[in-house]
Amino acid sequence: MNRTSRYRRNTRPRDLFPVQHPRQWRLIPPMVANGHVHMAVDRWLLRQHCRGLHPPTLRFYTWSPVAISLGYHQRQYPPRWDRLSWQGQFVERVRRPTGGRAVLHQGDLTYAIVSSGLTGSRRQVYEQLCQFLIEGWYSLGVPLTFGGARQGDRANPSCFSAATTADLVTPRGVKLVGSAQRYEGGCVLQHGSMRLRPDTDLFQTVFREAAPLFELPLPLQTLSWEALQNRVVAALTTAAATTLDISLKMTPMSADEINLACSDLD
Repeated sequence: MNRTSRYRRNTRPRDLFPVQHPRQWRLIPPMVANGHVHMAVDRWLLRQHCRGLHPPTLRFYTWSPVAISLGYHQRQYPPRWDRLSWQGQFVERVRRPTGGRAVLHQGDLTYAIVSSGLTGSRRQVYEQLCQFLIEGWYSLGVPLTFGGARQGDRANPSCFSAATTADLVTPRGVKLVGSAQRYEGGCVLQHGSMRLRPDTDLFQTVFREAAPLFELPLPLQTLSWEALQNRVVAALTTAAATTLDISLKMTPMSADEINLACSDLD
């Protein structure tokens, strides 16, 4: 709890989420926090939804300070990652509740979905949930498709060093979105990183390889960092409502919820 204690503990929140129509989802507006808080919140949202205490949810977030998230089963990583810093701040290392390999969270935007009642195989559910990403990025001038056969170095710990059939890639085969899932009962958490404006020097320092080359369309390149995030979030939120056939009610995370999430790590 030492890394999350900056959130003031209050009384237990009231039940803000009575049983609702499954087509009504909660939309949590973009949130900035450290990686330990974000992973705790994603797990808590999944558990609360499985317990019938929280509606399906879509949220977006960024990481501060910069962090490297490891896949749930990823046990090996370079020892030098224990000593990384960027712009005078320590680069945190956290573990995701989902699988996959390491992701550098700098200049990226992360999305997370928690839902249930989706039919089909896990692959089909994954593709269904990814449709809002495909539609949203297309509206921004970036066509995406699922990748082909695995390309890249399988021994490299970086998630973005290789593209698989589960990743969303540009027409040139560059991986823009990498996602992973966790299931609990009939509920699913799917979250993923979208590379918006990564620092190529930091990427090379971390993974000892050049960052994948990708440039956003010119109208997006000229936007400030905040404006770029807002534009992407707006496009993806609109696409989610359409492709998933849902209505979204915006409700920010409260300090009480964040404290509960960070205390529910057992």
